[in-house]
Parts: sequence; C-alpha cells; structure tokens
Amino acid sequence: MDSPRLSRYVAEVWDDSIVPTLEEYIRIPNKSPQFEPNWAELGYMRDAVEHLKRWVSGYDVRGLQHRIVTLPDRTPVLLCEVAGSAPGTVLLYGHYDKQPEFEGWADGLAPWKPVIRDGRLYGRGGADDGYAVFGSLAAIAALQDQGVPHPRCVVLIEGCEESGSYDLPFYMDALADEIGTPDLVVCLDAECGNYDQLWLTTSLRGMLPGTLNVQVLTEGVHSGAAGGIVPSSFRLLRQLIERVENAVTGELVEALTVPIPDWARHQAADVAATLGPLAVDRFPWAGGTHPGNVSPGELVLANTWRSSLAVVGLGGAPALADAGNTLRPSTAAKLVFRLPPTLDAEVAGERVKALLEASPPHGAQVSYELEHPLTGWCAPDRAPWLTAALEKASRDHFGAPVKSMGTGGTIPFMKMLGDRFPDVQFAVTGVLGPKSNAHGPNEFLDIATGKHVTACMAHALAALAKQKPSP
Repeated sequence: MDSPRLSRYVAEVWDDSIVPTLEEYIRIPNKSPQFEPNWAELGYMRDAVEHLKRWVSGYDVRGLQHRIVTLPDRTPVLLCEVAGSAPGTVLLYGHYDKQPEFEGWADGLAPWKPVIRDGRLYGRGGADDGYAVFGSLAAIAALQDQGVPHPRCVVLIEGCEESGSYDLPFYMDALADEIGTPDLVVCLDAECGNYDQLWLTTSLRGMLPGTLNVQVLTEGVHSGAAGGIVPSSFRLLRQLIERVENAVTGELVEALTVPIPDWARHQAADVAATLGPLAVDRFPWAGGTHPGNVSPGELVLANTWRSSLAVVGLGGAPALADAGNTLRPSTAAKLVFRLPPTLDAEVAGERVKALLEASPPHGAQVSYELEHPLTGWCAPDRAPWLTAALEKASRDHFGAPVKSMGTGGTIPFMKMLGDRFPDVQFAVTGVLGPKSNAHGPNEFLDIATGKHVTACMAHALAALAKQKPSP
C-alpha cells in the first residue's frame, strides 16, 4: 500500500465531499428519541438518514449496495454492503442521532449551525458520530483506488445510540443474515487522548441512568407557613444521594466497585504519562476548580475503571426568575451512574434502587425509576496482525505510535457485539479528543484527525484481507 497516496486520496474526499455534507447534516436537529419523543412526527430523523443516503448514493465505491431499513416504531438504520475482493467480513459501525442542544455555546457558534474555525468543524453531531458513514466508505474506496484487496464490508449506522441503542437489538436480529459473522468490528464513535496519534479503546464503562423523585406535599405551600414543619424535598433528596455517593470524596458505595486488573493499571499509567497535563487541562475548568490531590494515573483509572455519578437534570424547581417564596411539593433529579466495564448494570441498578427507596426519610414518597441499564465492555486481546497494521497506520498517517486506553463513556453496541460474536476483533477509535465536548456546548470535529483516522482504518481492512486464508 502506498500510504502517501492513501493520505492524499482521503484528504481530497474529506475536503471536497465529506466536510460539506457534514455541514448540512449538522443543520438537522434530529435529537435522539430519549430527548425528542415526537421524533417520528417531526421527521428530522428521517431527514438525517435520507441525507446520509444521498451522499452514499453518489459516492463511487465498487460493489456498493445500500438501503434504509425501518422496523415498525423504530428509528431507521442505514445499511451499506460493499462486496469484498478478499475473504473475511468487517462490520463498521456508527450512529446519526444527536444529543440535545445544551447551553453555553460561544459567540458565533450554535448546535445546528456548522462553523469551521482553525481546522475544526463546530456543531452538534459532526464528531459524535455523523462522520462515521463517510469515513467508513472513504476508507474502503481508498483501498480500491490502489487496487488493494479488502474484505466484504458491512456499514451499519443506527439512530438510537444516544438513547442507549434500545432499537438496535431488533435490527441485529432482523439483519442477522445480511450482516453475517464479522471477523473485525470497526467503531468510529470513541475518544482520542490527543490529536497526535491513533488511539484505540480497550474498555468502555457501563451506564445506569434513572430519575430519583422525592415528594413531600401534594401542592406547594407558603415557605414561611410550612418552613420548620414540612421537610424540604431538596434536603431529603440530598440525604438519599448521600446513601450512594460521598459528597466530600465523590466515592460511591462498594456495590458499584470491581477489582481493577493489573493491565488496566499499567495502561492508565502509560496514558497519563503520554498525555501529561492534558489529562486534566482538556476540560474547561471554572475559576480555581481542580480534581483534587490525585495522581494522573489514578485520575485516568477513576475515569475508566471506577464508578462516578453525575446529576444531569433537576425537576420540580422553577427558573430563578420565577422562584416565589414557596416550599415546593417535590424535587426530582436525573442521575447517571457510570459503571466499571465488568460490572453487571442490571444487578447494579437493582442495588441502587433498593438503597434509594428503602426507609424514606420523614416518610416521604420516594421513587427511583431506572432507564435502560447498560453494561460496559472490555475488548478481547488484539490479534498480532491487527496490532501491527494499526501501529504502522498510526506512524504513517499521524507520525507517532498508536496508543491504547480505556474510556469513560458507553457504546452499547460494543457489548452487544462482544456477546454475540465472541471471536471477533475490534478496532474502536474516534475523533473525540481534548475540548471536542461531545454532548456539551461547542462540540467540534478536528478535520485533520478525521482524515487520519479514516486512513488508519483502511490499513485495518487491508490487514484482514491479508490475514484471512482464501477458501
């Protein structure tokens, strides 16, 4: 393979075709079903998947077949299949649904407004994960441009990932014969520690979302008349959260912990040494906020192999401008626990629910409603042929060695695939690097990194073609 030629081909496709198409994709407010229950009626999800399909229809890839598949009451998926010129099957995965807008976008930026600044494309969904279908097909076409053999490739782009991929199992069953048994899974929805080299994800945390609600009255009452007699629902909510999280240290109950393997500790130390201050500085800290007196390696472990809790939403309280002197009847909090990769999320959910609902303080009405517990994932040992190919790819296209790391996020499809295909190899990577801020304001895609990752995945496809014996 001619790596410089590969880089030139990929760069031209990105500049001339992928980036302009992504700009139009960003304009579509196709929020994931969890955040937009009326997604079907609004039509934005269909607009987004049709937009992707139009690009695929016009892109020159030999042996390409594609279609939108829609099961009843399910978000559509885009399915592409490229006939192989060598043995083997690769499943390339991504998603096109998006997180909600969030507040705090910088001047001139907005969630549904594509803006290119300093080589970065800003807007919701470009990096997470709209580029996946374009990068996947461009990697295949780049091999065809040089006549390099590649395996049969199936590209599956779903529309429910940001809601926990609860639609995806139905499609996996419905499309089982068309997908077949993959030898390699490529996922382009992960993080990268920096923009200087290829990063491969070795583990993903699980996720346990749910809503905790505390009700003390049937209606609001005058805070002066009730204060001192009626307990504050917010105070009781704080008490209940304290049952699972130490408010001072942030540590969670033992039921949400697992033994950390030695390899993960060694890897975390290597990641911390590679990133240096970037491991902390990548976040937009306010004032003098800091993570505490913790070593960089331990911070990496805390983000990848330990549980954490985020209160991502509050209910029952009016906006500050509308806040009267009223003791509110209830307070609710949307809690999202991130769980260690090997912790069973269903079991963890049952334990958390029992802890939060037992013996309600002051006899208050307390409920904790779970939503789609998601168990994490650990990659199997990487095959030598894949390791060698990705190492060469990173050096050829980034100019630096490949690195591996666990990540703090969740990609439900990886666990699903690992259970279904225990012998499959994984190449899980992405463009979500420092300050790219997926899910938050000012999300961006670093265009150069997108090009490099695309080229690196072409190496992985070619390596499988060499590895698989002819029938």
